[in-house]
Amino acid sequence: MEVRLENLTKKWGPVIGTEAITLDIHSGEFVAFLGPSGCGKTTTLLMVAGIYKPTAGYVKFDGRIVNRVQPRDRNIGMVFQSYALYPHMTVYDNLVFPMKLKKTPSQVMKERAQRVAEMMDIDKLLDRKPGQLSGGQQQRVALGRALTKEPNLLLFDEPLSNLDARLRLSMRGEIKRLQMDLGITSIYVTHDQVEAMTMADRVAVMKGGHLQAYCTPGELYEEPRNLFIASFIGNPPMNFLHVVVTEENGAYRARREAFDGLVSAERGAKAAGRGEVILGIRPEDMAIAPAAASDGILGEVYVVEPLGRDDLVDVRIAGASLHALADPGLSIRIGDPVRVRFDPEKVQFFDQSKEESLLWA
Repeated sequence: MEVRLENLTKKWGPVIGTEAITLDIHSGEFVAFLGPSGCGKTTTLLMVAGIYKPTAGYVKFDGRIVNRVQPRDRNIGMVFQSYALYPHMTVYDNLVFPMKLKKTPSQVMKERAQRVAEMMDIDKLLDRKPGQLSGGQQQRVALGRALTKEPNLLLFDEPLSNLDARLRLSMRGEIKRLQMDLGITSIYVTHDQVEAMTMADRVAVMKGGHLQAYCTPGELYEEPRNLFIASFIGNPPMNFLHVVVTEENGAYRARREAFDGLVSAERGAKAAGRGEVILGIRPEDMAIAPAAASDGILGEVYVVEPLGRDDLVDVRIAGASLHALADPGLSIRIGDPVRVRFDPEKVQFFDQSKEESLLWA
């Protein structure tokens, strides 16, 4: 099923939940709504579900406006953060409950519940009640209950937030694989960028009720359209410095106190002559070398955070902080003088006042 949101707005008096959200979701696509708490992602999801009525704008399923269609008539399946299982019912009864509401024949209910239970690997738990299940098992039951309805659209509202890190990792893969196998159009609300970037075909980034970007995970990471997206996407987060970019004999340099770095001509040309701009560079696009190295910007190590495969090193340069990933074999210690280099093809530039990208606007 194709979903289209047109200028979708939800307000409570002067309070804006979302404003003028417009986007298309293709049939069979997995789309994530990503943003911090209070950005409007769940509000948008609940309008798609029919639980909230839009103040303005339209929700369309396959070209048909469904603003006035009741949630039960939209043929959607929802999976909540709290699982929302009925504690007095067995797993089997939870699975078949949506079908009972539709007065599905008992034999059809039994066959469908068994098929979904085997798919979710909970077929041996059908006689248990939710209180006898682990968090991961409860999550599978909640997802299975949504699937027994054979929905045209699956809606997920932070479904993995209550799980531990290892279980979240495995459930991410299971949900994505299941969605691909079934081909059900899906919308996934999350504040976790890792979930959004690893699971979704496209990501809608939201802030303050407004859509900031709607594109593939790769585009979000490589071509951030504004400062918010650049700072929100990526872990460890992007470094930012206020610099002035100048051109000298065809070479472009970004400068500030105790900082002088070469940037690519293609990127530097878009930032030169604009006065002070914001330079962004990701820690993985930087390298650290001993102070005796022939090139690089001299700084001092402020703190070292071992991450296992890499060390995250905080280098201070004339009061500015830059984080870089370094090989643990370098044995960098707090207080060491080091030189920092960055990839001139990976820098981002942003307008200081509008906070919009100078490269991708």
